[in-house]
Amino acid sequence: MHIEILYKTYRIPLFSLAYRMLGSVMDAEDIVQEAFLAYDQLPDSAAILNERAFLYKVVTNRCLDLLRSSAHKRELYIGPWLPEPLIDNGALDTDPSQAYLQRESISTAYLLLLQQLNAVERAVFLLREIFHYSFDEIAGTIGKSSANCRQIFHRAQKSIHFDPDPTPSISVAEEKVKDFVNSLMQGNTTKLLELVSESVVFYSDGGGKVRAAQLPVVGIDQVIKLHQNLLKMYEGKYSFAFLTVNGLPGIRVILSEDIQYIYSFAFNNNQIQTIYSVVNPEKLRHLKNDTVKRTNKKGT
Repeated sequence: MHIEILYKTYRIPLFSLAYRMLGSVMDAEDIVQEAFLAYDQLPDSAAILNERAFLYKVVTNRCLDLLRSSAHKRELYIGPWLPEPLIDNGALDTDPSQAYLQRESISTAYLLLLQQLNAVERAVFLLREIFHYSFDEIAGTIGKSSANCRQIFHRAQKSIHFDPDPTPSISVAEEKVKDFVNSLMQGNTTKLLELVSESVVFYSDGGGKVRAAQLPVVGIDQVIKLHQNLLKMYEGKYSFAFLTVNGLPGIRVILSEDIQYIYSFAFNNNQIQTIYSVVNPEKLRHLKNDTVKRTNKKGT
């Protein structure tokens, strides 16, 4: 198969695998490019009987290598670690029948659950659960026996307790996120108490690069107080936009070219249960300031 056709056919699903494995948009893009380059540089690519299997194997194993080499760096990470936000990822839903599953399995909450698995467990789980590989195919991809892969998958499956039911529809979630922002700006605490769970948790990932809470902020009173203080501190100096973050409605807050926040949310019983904010500039390098239309501007 010609390299251009391969690229068009497999680029999105390969990126989808690598991003779920790594939680990094930039690393996932690099690894996908490396996989196609590896194929293109084969002395006899015609000898590859299954191009899909070759590409998935390269991507999976490059991800495993990167996860192993970066494990120590992750241990030293300052504050909560969150995945790099993926903005407007509708293109990942390549099969309409799988749209709901894809949307849920790319959410911030789901990606954080995957972090509970070790690198090999994550690879086996994703190849089976999301990409529907047989255990024989997984065995050929990661170099383990089919029986071993089956055991790894069942072990990983027990560790992942993910219930997509508490997540409202896109339209309902979008309405709640907008109501959340508007209520904060208006100081409408009564409405916030309806929208946000009493036990809400706020995670802020600054990576030690910028000012951010280094511990999760727990409880509705503390979370509201934190955001109300931020609004006062930056009054007239920020703009924001509503957009899709990891398949669900989110927010982009811009203070300057160097300081921006990407918010995503998890829901339970139609209330906001968890709020995630990525402010680490190294995790936002893939975002361009002109990719989002500013829907509200405060000051100049």
